[in-house]
Amino acid sequence: MTAVLACASLGISLLIPCKSALAHEFWLVPVATPQRVGDTVALGLQVGEFFQGDDLGFSNAQTVTLKLYTASSVKDLRPQLSLLTLGKSIATFKLPLNQAGAHVVVYDSQPSVISLSADKFHAYLHDEGLDFIKTRREALGQALKPGRERYRRFVKTLINATDPTSATHPELEASDAVVTRSTGQRLELLPLNNPFKLTPGGALSLRVLFEGQPLAGALVKAWHRRSGQTLTVRATTNPAGEVQLDLPYAGPWMVSAVHMVAAQGSDEIDWDSLWGNLSFSLPEAPAVNDDTRKK
Repeated sequence: MTAVLACASLGISLLIPCKSALAHEFWLVPVATPQRVGDTVALGLQVGEFFQGDDLGFSNAQTVTLKLYTASSVKDLRPQLSLLTLGKSIATFKLPLNQAGAHVVVYDSQPSVISLSADKFHAYLHDEGLDFIKTRREALGQALKPGRERYRRFVKTLINATDPTSATHPELEASDAVVTRSTGQRLELLPLNNPFKLTPGGALSLRVLFEGQPLAGALVKAWHRRSGQTLTVRATTNPAGEVQLDLPYAGPWMVSAVHMVAAQGSDEIDWDSLWGNLSFSLPEAPAVNDDTRKK
């Protein structure tokens, strides 16, 4: 399903964002592409709205999963994080890029809890495409009660490293299998094609998975900052849990989705929310020289 521009006025494609009731996205900051093999990148976590965030840092106590997926291995980064933090947080996590191709970094958080007044909770549900939860609350006689929620974050970022000595870059083909591999997150945004092969105006296809199964009817948002404004692309997943997002500009992108289910085993919490996020940098279009034009 092709996405549409959110909050758009007629004829306007670069948008001033609509104000959200509550939603605060959480993401791994996209790394510029391409990097070179041998580079070390500084991974950062941010939380905020409209793809503008505050730095959070990495804390071992708040981290459930921190893994690196490449074509050759899956590496658990938690032991390294534990040694670096020693009971405190660190602003960034330094990641060496030791091989060419795609690197997928996966981060899952510990749960946090929040309680919102009924009106704020319902406004937030509507903004995130979760009106079915409001309907359930009404059916349960909870429409006027605070929304008691436990939330978890399931985020990942894609990084592309190239070998400057190679003219053909075969690692780009091998990257397809890395980027499109499921990492098993409880809520996962899974690319179906490789964004590092796209250029501005290309379409990213992805599938939203909840507990390994396609999630139909999920609202997916893609975010991009440009000239001080935020562009938001929205789409709703089809029965196969899939969307297609048209990405008009190069540079950093963030894609997000939220799902919510009834909480189990707690008298203090009514709902569990899962926040999925995917970030990457879309490559610039290849430079056009005189020889290219003549062809």
